[in-house]
Parts: sequence; structure tokens; C-alpha cells
Amino acid sequence: MIINDVEAAALAAVDEAAIGRLLLDLLAVPSVTGSAAESELQHVLAGHLERMDLDVDLWSMDLPDLRAHDDFPGGEAPRTEAWGLVGNTRSHGDGPTLILQGHVDVVPPGDPAQWRGDPFRPRVEGDVVHGRGACDMKAGVVAILAALAAIRATQTTPRGQVSVHFVVSEEDGGLGAFGTLQRGHTGDACIITEPTGGALMIANGGALTFRIEVPGQATHGSTRYAGVSAIDAYLPIHAALARLEARRNTGVDPLMSAYPVAYPLSVGTVQAGDWASSVPDLLVAEGRLGVALGEEPAQARAELEACVAEACASDPWLRANPAVVTWPGGQFASGRLPGGHPLATLVADAHADITREARPTEQGAPYGSDLRLYAGAGIPTLQYGPGDVRLAHGPQEQVSVSEVVTVTQSLVLAALRTVYPTA
Repeated sequence: MIINDVEAAALAAVDEAAIGRLLLDLLAVPSVTGSAAESELQHVLAGHLERMDLDVDLWSMDLPDLRAHDDFPGGEAPRTEAWGLVGNTRSHGDGPTLILQGHVDVVPPGDPAQWRGDPFRPRVEGDVVHGRGACDMKAGVVAILAALAAIRATQTTPRGQVSVHFVVSEEDGGLGAFGTLQRGHTGDACIITEPTGGALMIANGGALTFRIEVPGQATHGSTRYAGVSAIDAYLPIHAALARLEARRNTGVDPLMSAYPVAYPLSVGTVQAGDWASSVPDLLVAEGRLGVALGEEPAQARAELEACVAEACASDPWLRANPAVVTWPGGQFASGRLPGGHPLATLVADAHADITREARPTEQGAPYGSDLRLYAGAGIPTLQYGPGDVRLAHGPQEQVSVSEVVTVTQSLVLAALRTVYPTA
């Protein structure tokens, strides 16, 4: 498409140096899911939105009320508070509302020895910024703020509205997005600036947290033959889970076909025993079950439960002492942009106009995200943002500032072409 004068003025107002400074500022806040710094960052961001003259709603969420809701998405991190934050541009017409959404929480840094320096003291190498949350997803949050600042600099009167949703608790289930939607904040379409590496993520597989408790029979380690190790009892279940993953990854949706494993089944933690010279009488394994596009979470749960039950039925000890499966923590359904929805074309054209390259590919993502909550609320949603998700949650997490600038510019065009009379 041809970039008009108003769009050109807004693009010229995108400030790369300011983007870099803001990214460093946000990365220095250790906003781990459920921590006090997560709440601190919401208040910092509220100040940014207020200074851009947005109508700001900053509120303390009623956690007991949200947790009691039938559709509560689950959670894993302990928390005593959660803050919602929405900023709306002032509308002067009856045009559509475009939501720009990003989460402010990050996962813990893990082993400090794996990092080159402090994970929360961002390190700059040329165009690249390193630190926890760099791509997942503070770069996306910065792109939203920078896009709003650039549009505001044009002093253009909107016929619609841009609504910014900054949310907590995405990493452990989506409490922040759930609470924001429950408060009544909605829109006609939503762009989530998760790291997509230049692609359009128009669908997400889901992810369900499971726990498997495997019983054993304790005895002294010197007479292990008189007991049953819960570790040994777990092994046939682990092998059965691998077979289940293989079955669930045959004939996957074309949007997911590029991934070696579209719907991973991963055991993340295994804990057994409480004394080195005792045979362990309990093993607890926790992990993540990928949910296929369009699959009901209840069906995915039933398949894993049946898999564990079948493994138990084939083992003499487990037949009499079966393992127990429960579903704690985050419960992410899948989600998808409706086929042919114009949001995909809008963002793809904006990206192509900025990069002078081909329109980005459309694909699905194998991880759960807030997309499914917005889609479930009837809001057409896709993901498009700076960074490579393969670097997220690891000690090499990083993002290129130039990529943040590209996404910012694409958001500028997408917003102007949606809610401003400039297209």
C-alpha cells in the first residue's frame, strides 16, 4: 500500500534511541511472575500511559472472585495481589477499537552461572540487548508504547480507539488477561506483541499442566528388594507418555506442520524420596501437555489420564497401586484467528510496507498464550512482535533494537489504518 502523509509523519516520529532507553529501563525491573516487582512495573507503565494523555484504568484485581470463576485459567506462582492496567486513546467518533496487548511478567532467571552477568542488569552488544524478559516480552511492551507516542506526535484525531492492555501473570496461566476481560475491557481486534520473529501467529496450541503421583513401598536401602521404588514404578509411565506424544503429533494442522513436535508433552520436574538410604515411596512428576488446535482441553486431559491408566494396568505393582493424575497450575486452551479475518491482512500489509519485503508467513505457535482468552471472548486476535521465542526463558534471551523499531513502525501503520481516518 502507499504510505500517506500522516502515516509518514508518524513513522518519522518513531524514536529508536528512546526505544532503546525504555527497553533498558523496563528490563531493569525484575518483574518475575507473582513478585512485588511485577506490580511495581504496572505502576511504572501506568505513568507512561498517563503522560501520553490516555484514559487510564489501573486497578487491584479481586483475586478470590477471579479464582472462584468457572472459567478461571489457573495459576502456578503464589501471589497476594495482581494489578490490571488499561489505557485508552480518546475517541472522537464511532470507529473500531484496536487492542494492543502485552504481558509485563517474566519467568525466573534460573541458574545465574549460565548468564553472562546479572539477568536483570541488561547488557548491550551493538544492536542487541540481553536480559531476562528482553524478547518475552518487554520488547513488545516497548513497541506498543513507542507506537502510541509516534501516533500522538501527529496530533491526528481518531475516529476509533486504541486500547492498550498491559497484563500480569501470563507466564503462569493468564490471570491478568482474564481479569482485564472480566472487567469489561474489550475491542474489535487485538494484536499481542509476543515474540514471533517477523511471522504472524494466527493460532496457538494450548498447554495443560499435569501432576502424576506414583506410589512406591519404602524400606531400608540395604533391603531394597523388600520394597518398591517409586522411581522404578514411574519408568513405564514415562515411556507411555512418550508414545502418547508421538500419537498426538500425527496429522497435525498445516499451521503447525513446520514444528518437529507440534504439541509437545514434556515432564518438567520429577521429585522422589526424602532420604538417600531409603527406597522412595512416592514420586511426583509434573509437566506440560500440548493441546492441539481446536481440541477441547477436556479431551486432551482424558487422553493423558487414559495413557497413565493403561500403563498402570500393564504393571503388577501399579495395577494394585495406580498412579494419580491431577491438573494444577495453568490451563491454556488453544485459540485461533477466524479464517479470512482482515486483521491478518492489515498487519501483514503493514509489515511488508515497512520492510519492503514479502508479506510475513502465517503460522501457529506451539505454546499457550493470552491469545486464547481474547479469542474465547470473541475478539479476533493474532500475535506479532519482536524477538525469537526460542531464546525466551533461557540464559541467552535477547532482542535486536532494530527489530523492535520495525514492529513499532508496523503497529503505527496498523493502528492508523484501523482507528484513524488516514488510510
